Amino acid sequence: MDIQKVLRDRRIISCDPDIMSGTSVFVGTRVPLQTFFDYLEGEAGLTEFLEIFHICKLRCCKFWR
Repeated sequence: MDIQKVLRDRRIISCDPDIMSGTSVFVGTRVPLQTFFDYLEGEAGLTEFLEIFHICKLRCCKFWR
């Protein structure tokens, strides 16, 4: 399963060459998907990610459904 394809199909992330040179970002933002994974893998975790990038909260919640 390609997680990025699933996220694109659910319109959670987008990859547009005109936005951050095609880096996968949360739709309607310039927050890279990799930043999300970095927070999950690091000590900060999901809570801190959502506090800092609160605009992504809805998109993250859609993913967990």
